[in-house]
Amino acid sequence: MDINKLFKVPQLPSGSNKRRMPDNPTPEMLKKMRMDVSSGFPAGPPQETSASPAQNTSRAATVRDEDEDMEVGDRDFAPGGDADYFAEEDEEGRFYGGGLTGEQKDILNIFDKDIEEDVREDLDEMTMVGVRRLLTRFERAVNKNQNQRSKYPDDPTKFIDSEADLDAALKSLLPLAQSPVLAYPELVSSDSVARLIGLLSHENPDIVIDVVEVIHELTDEDVGNEAEDEEAEEGSREDALKTLIEGLLANSILELLVDNLKRLNETEESDRQGVFHILGIFENLVGFRPELSTELVSKTTLLQWLLSRIQSKSHEENRGYAAELLSILLQSNRANRLALGKLDGVEMFLKVLSQFRKRDPVDADETEFMENVFDSLCSTLGEPEVKKLFLDSEGVDLMVLMMKEKMQSRSRSIKVLDHAMSGPAGTACCETFVEALGLKNLFSTFMGKASKKQQKTQPEDTSHSLGIVSSLFSNLASDSPARIRLLAKFVENTYEKVDKLLEIRDAAQGRLRTVEKDIGDEKKMLAEEGEEVGPGMEDLWYLQRLEGGLFTLQTVDYILAWVAMEDDGIRTHIQQMLRRKDKSLKDIVKTLEVYRDNVDEDGAAAADGETSQKEILQNLILFLDAC
Repeated sequence: MDINKLFKVPQLPSGSNKRRMPDNPTPEMLKKMRMDVSSGFPAGPPQETSASPAQNTSRAATVRDEDEDMEVGDRDFAPGGDADYFAEEDEEGRFYGGGLTGEQKDILNIFDKDIEEDVREDLDEMTMVGVRRLLTRFERAVNKNQNQRSKYPDDPTKFIDSEADLDAALKSLLPLAQSPVLAYPELVSSDSVARLIGLLSHENPDIVIDVVEVIHELTDEDVGNEAEDEEAEEGSREDALKTLIEGLLANSILELLVDNLKRLNETEESDRQGVFHILGIFENLVGFRPELSTELVSKTTLLQWLLSRIQSKSHEENRGYAAELLSILLQSNRANRLALGKLDGVEMFLKVLSQFRKRDPVDADETEFMENVFDSLCSTLGEPEVKKLFLDSEGVDLMVLMMKEKMQSRSRSIKVLDHAMSGPAGTACCETFVEALGLKNLFSTFMGKASKKQQKTQPEDTSHSLGIVSSLFSNLASDSPARIRLLAKFVENTYEKVDKLLEIRDAAQGRLRTVEKDIGDEKKMLAEEGEEVGPGMEDLWYLQRLEGGLFTLQTVDYILAWVAMEDDGIRTHIQQMLRRKDKSLKDIVKTLEVYRDNVDEDGAAAADGETSQKEILQNLILFLDAC
């Protein structure tokens, strides 16, 4: 076997140096001509060099590599005549190419150029005429495809061309998102929206994926923002988007999209992208009209699909998106939370989160997924009915176990327990928490005993720890073993936890003074301008105070009032520490009075036979006043 023949390109026949082009040149010849021109050699074919017989006979057969410094364009061998074989090179020097010859590439480029120029002609100046031309082309493509599919249902070769035309017509609708004010009303009035939604039931999944991509682009919240001429103000864009969304809803888009979630096969890349865009459409619709979240859960099976999707073993983009959409649907929506409870959603959440008890998420995407599931669980725990389901599913026990581990889930478990134990409905969770030996780990976090990687979440952990302690004092029965164990925690180690409370109180007051100064400056400016301060501004300022340290101050003083009332030694220690800073129990009373005056009586109303939060605060105030 002559190895040289295997690795060297055969020489072209010798002739004159004049370049001759045959009627149908091969891709190899065209590439050779390009090489000759770029390298500066004569245009004619290369001349063969002779060698003596002695040289040929004495020379050993060897495999000789080409010059490593040779340019990509100088290589003249490509498998299958692939015109792009050497043009597409990865970092490791491997060549792949597109698998097409130069002649095939030229033909495809001609078609692509023709389509692009046709669409660009309509969009260079986005006018009503151009929009209508696009929609007419789309309508014709839909009708032609439907006719051919109905005539030849068993012969794909008869309708494959019309399917390609329909695909091109759908993609030509994408630029309409650049001019929503002009295009969207016409989309609805011309029945193009109805025609578009109808294609969600098309037999070809690729057409369905095209439709989903178009709708996702058209419903994006940033539609029209990239327009250079700023032809429409924000209000006009919102009106146009509202018109489009109403048209989509009138054609049952929600049900059809959910049906396609079950139809698409996510093992295929294109189908996986289709699912991603469907979830994006739901997010766009709910973002524009939040009330749609209730309709989306009550009229479709989306919630079941999302709960099933987040339970997949491997993590990828769509699993993360499903968790994110769940957190959006459950946010401030009692109906959706109760619906999730009926589907055993709490049990599913706990099952998913249990995998993070012994390990951290592998990357940022999985971390975001974990946090979204935790947030969804916290949202559902706002309902008393769900708190019972959480308790029955041993959710408290799982969160206590997570608190013991030094994993990222530790911080999130404290947040979940804060939500589960709050309010009168959290009484059973509070009792279970103490029985599960949660106090030790709780006060370890409260005292700031965290690892280095947990230092970032320390302020948030402290806030939720305060919330848990506050709920324990509110819900545990007087003189019960659990309450005695709780109070003992504040006595041990020479009242170190009481000192920690006072330290947190000082820090909160410092932040609050800064906020009060800013509010005072704002009031002064309004007075100089002659503007009246209405109830709305007062409410806004109160929210600013809460965010600026008042909420923490109220929680700390609430706990201090309880321990002072229940233990004489703790009360004496608190008074001594306050006197060192020229303060007294009266300062705690002032904080509690503000807290009492702003408690939502309806939201804080207790069940029959239970004391409301406002009554508890009033009793604490009366006791401290008497001291």
